[in-house]
Amino acid sequence: MILPYYMRLLCLCLATFFVVHALGWLAVRSMAAAVVRIAGTMRPRMASRFLFALRMAPAAVTVFLIVGFCVPSYVWLEPDLATERVGWFCLLAAASGAAVWAVALLRSTAAVVLTGRYMRRCQAQTPRERADDFVVVKDSAAVMAMAGVMRPKLVVSQMVLDALSIEQQQAAFRHEAAHRTSRDNLKRLLFLLSPDVAPFVGGSRRLERAWATFTEWAADDEAVDGDQERALSLASALVRVAKLGVQGSPTHLLCSLMEDDRDLETRVDRLLRAPAYAEKPMAPVVAFMRSAGLVIGGAAATLLLWPQSLGGIHRLLEHLIQ
Repeated sequence: MILPYYMRLLCLCLATFFVVHALGWLAVRSMAAAVVRIAGTMRPRMASRFLFALRMAPAAVTVFLIVGFCVPSYVWLEPDLATERVGWFCLLAAASGAAVWAVALLRSTAAVVLTGRYMRRCQAQTPRERADDFVVVKDSAAVMAMAGVMRPKLVVSQMVLDALSIEQQQAAFRHEAAHRTSRDNLKRLLFLLSPDVAPFVGGSRRLERAWATFTEWAADDEAVDGDQERALSLASALVRVAKLGVQGSPTHLLCSLMEDDRDLETRVDRLLRAPAYAEKPMAPVVAFMRSAGLVIGGAAATLLLWPQSLGGIHRLLEHLIQ
């Protein structure tokens, strides 16, 4: 099929994204089990950041390669010919790349819209004198969560407030404030915005579940801040909220105090005793990651500053487009 100059560029970018992203996704998925085990040796906040970076790496690296190398090599070295033909493999890969991006954009947009509707519905139930502090809902479900992305706000049901003591409320509020400080809802949105390997074919659920677990542990630790009384208050608050009944989240962009009760025993156990983390064995891993980052960054900078290197990349793209 013959396409205009810039349509060929778009087709080439989408095809390159699909192929390179799929390779990166396969590499990350093959390491998922080992990576989760390694994260278990870290402190929860570091583990959550580590898993978030790894989850976003395939899409982020692929976009960087396209913007930094694919587009410049095409614009500088590709002649503006109206007769160049695009092969069927390139067209199929480009269509797949466009599809995975379309699905990602649709689901992230849907999550933002649903969250906005949910917040408006909750705010309509909140007395004006409390609207600045948090949103109080009178639903029959037990809710305590940080909702929203740009301006996240605490949503709590009246039944939860009635069930918790003042100390338990304060500990739970500190937990949700930790979610807001670390922008966990924004990270959830980036997960939704990150394309899958194929339309409607996710492969990062294990990393995302592990990330969610470590994120909750990190918020617990930051809420307690080494204070045993706060730890007891938060542990008892978790148990009381769980007894009220854990409901499914109405939107993806919501960090609940208790999303489900599967991790309840572990969280309570962590709060009642100081966990031990094998941090010393992680020093070589951290050093290796830093060195690898410096090497990769230096190589990328060298290629960008040496335009002749784009010739080889352009030849590879020519094979893809044919």
